[in-house]
Amino acid sequence: MHLDAPNIGKLEKEFLNNAVDSGYVSTVGPYVSEFEEKFLKYLRVKKAVSVQNGTVALHISLYELGIKAGDEVIVPALTFVASVNPIMYVGATPVFVDIDPRTWNIDAGQIEKAITKDTKAIMPVHFYGNPCNMDEIMRIAEEYDLRVIEDATESLGARYKGRYTGTFGDFGCFSFNGNKIITSGGGGMVAGNNKKRLERIKFLINQARDESRGYYHPEIGFNYRMTNIQAALGLAQMKRLEDFLKKKKEFNAIYRKELRGLDFISFQEESRDSESSWWMTCVAVEKNIDIVRLQGELGKKQITTRRVFMPVTEFPPYMQYKNSDFKNSYHVYDRGLCLPSSTLNSKNDVLDVCRIIKETLREKL
Repeated sequence: MHLDAPNIGKLEKEFLNNAVDSGYVSTVGPYVSEFEEKFLKYLRVKKAVSVQNGTVALHISLYELGIKAGDEVIVPALTFVASVNPIMYVGATPVFVDIDPRTWNIDAGQIEKAITKDTKAIMPVHFYGNPCNMDEIMRIAEEYDLRVIEDATESLGARYKGRYTGTFGDFGCFSFNGNKIITSGGGGMVAGNNKKRLERIKFLINQARDESRGYYHPEIGFNYRMTNIQAALGLAQMKRLEDFLKKKKEFNAIYRKELRGLDFISFQEESRDSESSWWMTCVAVEKNIDIVRLQGELGKKQITTRRVFMPVTEFPPYMQYKNSDFKNSYHVYDRGLCLPSSTLNSKNDVLDVCRIIKETLREKL
């Protein structure tokens, strides 16, 4: 069974071949602007700028907003480390907040307590595709005059109160890594409604080149552009996005139905008034079962799983920020397991996974 493998078919090969045949394989080519246009229309925002990956999207967003040394950025303790590293790239300080035990997202009720005179931004992460409580986060941001950078790298297609994630804050950042809902091999996107700031990001990622003056660079820039090859793959995948989202939701529903008889298994729950993309369907096994051993036994039966991300404060560069306030983050990590969620799977594959999980757990109880 496939955990998070990409779903690549004939359409993608056609687009890639067209890009190769055109000779535009690097950072110049028609597919780049076409992909950006398709993406902004999908999200219903004013502009989208393609970049090399999701980490780049977060970094350039922080950079453009002027986040720097001495500034603090509030971020959840439970997330992929790529949410936090860009904060360090700009010299700022991450301020970690625990997660909500139901949604596994940053606990909006704890954000306000973490604000200091040095706080400049909040980075909510729509964890595993589940939208955060954006009403409360935006209320806090407005009250304290804070910037909001949405880490929507896992949540393309997810909605909060009918509005897509990545469209609430100053910028929404997306990833098209090979394991995401759609892929461009690598690649990412920065989206939003402030066209002026996004035009500046477009300028910065092209080595801050003033094209009206040839190869003239008035400030330090970055080589963060997406290639035409990547954009070709991403554009083809966009045409299949709704089918991918439908399968993700179907798989999540099957897992919930088939495993509901196990009262010691709980699922990540959607935030109120939201619709998760269910990039990954994950469970928490609440009984005293060794998760690593369970994962190993499932692996022997060809069921590939993955541990929930480790809290960032467990890594050496961030251990100084670890404290006892992150009990929900550590609980989800200790008990959590990501189940096969790739759209390469079929419904019968998911049913087989459920059957084997139940059999394996019964053997252990």
